[in-house]
Order: sequence, then structure tokens, then C-alpha cells
Amino acid sequence: MATSPSLAPETVCDAAEMKGLSVVGSGDALHPKWRHAWENFENQTSVVVLPTAEVEGAGRIHHLILMEDFSCFEELATIFSPHSRDLLNGGRPHLRLDGQEIAAAVHDLGGLIGPAHAFTPWTSLYASHDSVASCYGDEAIDFLELGLSADSSYGSGIAELQDVVFLSNSDAHSAHPAKIGREFNQIRLKNLSPGAAFDAVRRGNVSMNAGFFPEEGKYNRTACTRCYRHYHLDEAERAGWRCPEDGGQIKKGVADRAAELGGMGDPAERPPYYHIIPLCEIIRVVTGASSTLTRKVDQRYRRILEFLGPEIPVLVETAIDEIATVDPEVAAAVGAFRAGTVHLVPGGGGRYGTFTLP
Repeated sequence: MATSPSLAPETVCDAAEMKGLSVVGSGDALHPKWRHAWENFENQTSVVVLPTAEVEGAGRIHHLILMEDFSCFEELATIFSPHSRDLLNGGRPHLRLDGQEIAAAVHDLGGLIGPAHAFTPWTSLYASHDSVASCYGDEAIDFLELGLSADSSYGSGIAELQDVVFLSNSDAHSAHPAKIGREFNQIRLKNLSPGAAFDAVRRGNVSMNAGFFPEEGKYNRTACTRCYRHYHLDEAERAGWRCPEDGGQIKKGVADRAAELGGMGDPAERPPYYHIIPLCEIIRVVTGASSTLTRKVDQRYRRILEFLGPEIPVLVETAIDEIATVDPEVAAAVGAFRAGTVHLVPGGGGRYGTFTLP
């Protein structure tokens, strides 16, 4: 459901290697056929696979779950089975359990759990609750996933999150390079294995978060879900959360919601957050293409990787002069986002933000 039909263990690992990722989450590990596909997969890449899943609990709140191995998810599926009708046909199953019950089951099996895309106006912790305890009760969360419309500053200043690890994850529904690895974490590993990756998250050994400028996310600003017009919070309240232009529903943006909760503070005590723009999106803008899925974007993307190597090091580390030897326009755009001189056009209401070059 809601994923690319081309997704398979092979395409996920191949794409992760092309991006420069060392560890990738499996996703959907509660689904028996997907889980078995991973268990029987002969991985020919250097990428380590960490078993993960997302579930939707009471109040339509999404929870992200990490386990050390797939057998733990098989046990968890048995526990959840009486409380769900779609464990066998949905990658992200609906559970008739609240956050505390789900977290308790995960913790009993030694797993980790936290709210997925915690600030988004749909299906998130802070869309329905004003506190972690209101959702999870006595069960502690092991991390908080920021989501594409937030960076670590959005959670900074919220007292209850002071000691909670922040994760920046892609939440990719496709192995396309514009989706997978669009956000990632730099973690300190004892060795390259699923157990070491799991233990690093458990211990909070995250040394850097990286991902979108928050404005790139599709729920960053308060906006109409039909025409995408942006609203100040007081305007939306006066309009009764209905767009005067077309009657569409206005959804509160992540920036406004985080500010309400006391966030948007100084993230100085957090690991650094490195803002990136996916390479396919950069190529789309510099070529004037309508989509990252076009052939000319794909050809240009693959040529850059052919000469310079995986995408993430190109975006983060490769010298601009070196990128320019392959593609001067892309080099200038990478230099602009590294220098913070791109002009961001914020997203909202379900439409992604974009950027223009100086």
C-alpha cells in the first residue's frame, strides 16, 4: 500500500549503496512476505539492513519500531495479531492499541520505539497530543523521528524531549534516489552490523542529523490542503480552519505546531543538523524539468555518480571545483545550498516546498 511496485530487497540495497548509505531500514517488517523476502535475501552490497516497521495505533498515531533481527518482528506480529485486521495485507498495519500498549509490547521484546514524523499535522504524536506521556503513558520513547518538515531546532526547547534522541529518516516509499536517503543519520558504530546499528540508536550515538531544509517538507507551513495557500495561525483560526478561497481544509504547519509546544529553540546542545537538497531535486531545478522522474534528470544524475561516486559524499564532502569538472550548473547549486544562499519556497498543506538559486 502506497509504495512503489518496484520495491524489493535488491532495489532497496542497490539504491542505498548508490546514495552512500551504510545502514538502511527494511521497513514493513511486520508483514510476513516482506519479512521473509529479507530473511531469504542474499545481499551482494556492503549495506547493512536494520529491521524496522511503522504501525498506526489509536488516534491514527504512527509509531516507528526498530528490532535487532527479523525474528523479533515475527514474535511481535503474533502479539499484535488479535488487535489488527491487516497484518497480512498492509505494510503499515492498523492496531487497536494505544501508544502505551504498543510501546510495552515492543519493549518486552527488547525493541526500540518512538513517534514517527512527530510534528506533522496528520497521524503524528503532536497532531493529537500535547505531550509524550499523553500518548505513551508510563512507557518511555527511545527516540523521536523529526519528519521531513522539521529539523532538530523544532524539537529544541521542548522540555520533555531534552534527553530524547532525534532521528532524521527518509520515510521513503520508493527506492528512487529522490526519496531514499533524502534524510539520514550519522551514527557511531562499533562495527558494521544490524546489532551495532541498533545499539547505536539505543545508546543515542547519533553524531549528526541530515536532511531537508524544513521548508522543503510538504507540511512545514500552515496551509490549505486544496489550493495550498499559506495562512498565518491567527488567520486560519479566524477562518475556522476552512480556506475562504475554496473551502478546503487548512492544516496547521509543523513550524506553528512546534512553536506552540515550546520548540524552535537553540539546538546547540544537539548533534549538528546538516541541511541538504537531494541531488535529483537540484538537477530538476537547474534543468527546468517538471519532475525528478524525467529521463534527462536520471541521465545527468547517473553521470555525476559515475565520475564522483555516491550521492551523499558528493552533496556533503566533494569539493565544488571537482563537481564542476563534471557538471558546472549542479556544482554551483551545491555550493549555494552549502553556503545557505538558496531561496527556499516553503511547502504546506501537502505540497512539498522547493528552492530557487541566487
